[in-house]
Amino acid sequence: MTEQTVLISGAGVAGPTLAYWLARAGFRPTVVERAAGLRSSGSPVDVRGPAARVADRMGITEKLREASTDATAIRFVDGKGRRTGRVAMNSGGDIEIPRTDLAAILHDAARDHAEFVFHDSITGLRQDDGGVDVTFDRGAPRRFDLVIGADGLHSAVRRLAFGPEREFVEHMGVYIATLPLAGPTADRTEVVMYNSPGRAVAVHPSRGRGIAAFMFRGDALPGFDHRDTGLHRRMLAEAYAGAGWRVPELLEQVREADDLYLDSVSRVRMDTWAAGRIVLAGDAASCVSLFGDGSTLAMTGAFTLAEELGRTPDDAAAAFRRYETTHRKLVDPKLRNVSTAAALLIPATRGGLAARNLGTRLLPMVTAARRLVPACAA
Repeated sequence: MTEQTVLISGAGVAGPTLAYWLARAGFRPTVVERAAGLRSSGSPVDVRGPAARVADRMGITEKLREASTDATAIRFVDGKGRRTGRVAMNSGGDIEIPRTDLAAILHDAARDHAEFVFHDSITGLRQDDGGVDVTFDRGAPRRFDLVIGADGLHSAVRRLAFGPEREFVEHMGVYIATLPLAGPTADRTEVVMYNSPGRAVAVHPSRGRGIAAFMFRGDALPGFDHRDTGLHRRMLAEAYAGAGWRVPELLEQVREADDLYLDSVSRVRMDTWAAGRIVLAGDAASCVSLFGDGSTLAMTGAFTLAEELGRTPDDAAAAFRRYETTHRKLVDPKLRNVSTAAALLIPATRGGLAARNLGTRLLPMVTAARRLVPACAA
């Protein structure tokens, strides 16, 4: 049987994982990435549970540990920097790693088994019973047996194959921005978070350079563009006017930064992830997380999809159904818990903020309070 060709859109977390396992299952994968090279925010994410087992089978666990962060706790402070609470980050066997490093390690594992095409994107999809004709922004048209959209919250594949983003993406009332800092933080073991009602700022030690994360409540903004850096600077200046702690200093870095990222925290809801020979994976199918475990879900879902396609390579529709049935069992609980996560990280009122701070003093460990950056917005 001739090797089936699979086009994967997106070289973040799900895309390279898919490429690695599809190649092992006998497919010929091609990964197309809009950016000119590997790109991702450096926001810390988790590799844990089933994703840790996937990483182990890929032989990359030691590399992940070498690149992991040293953060072991979250310290909450008031506007003058005084501690108001602290929670331990119970990692167990989990690995917290900057998302940039995770994507690079996954790419290194997959690059000898797949074709990677950077600085290009899909502009059209036309499928029939035998395959999918694909047009690109830069490259010549090509035909593939299957197409997988692993291209994130603002997925082009989802838009082309299923419909406009507004039909599937729900704004959750929160925005987040991330910014690499000029240098390392003083303490590599603690994340420091400052809250005032409806907004939060966290400084994560990450690795090498620290990372600032701004999280604030806000209604959906008509015409919001996740690539408009000028708009993002204005939104942050307005949201954090008058804020204490280190916020004025961090906003100054925002004004000078050329690598600021800001997007809505959103939830993707779809009745199905497959349309004929096209299927979605990772955040394109189910952006759900406010605590960094979207990367765990992306790796796990990618492995499941590749495994099911390997079981029935001549019946992609059946493989897609099994993949979706299996993976939704992990995703659906996360879809239901986004609002709870937002309430914990960004209390909307002074009363809610006081209750959260009291809880951090009474409880020796709050295992829910794990990570501070939405994986699908990172």
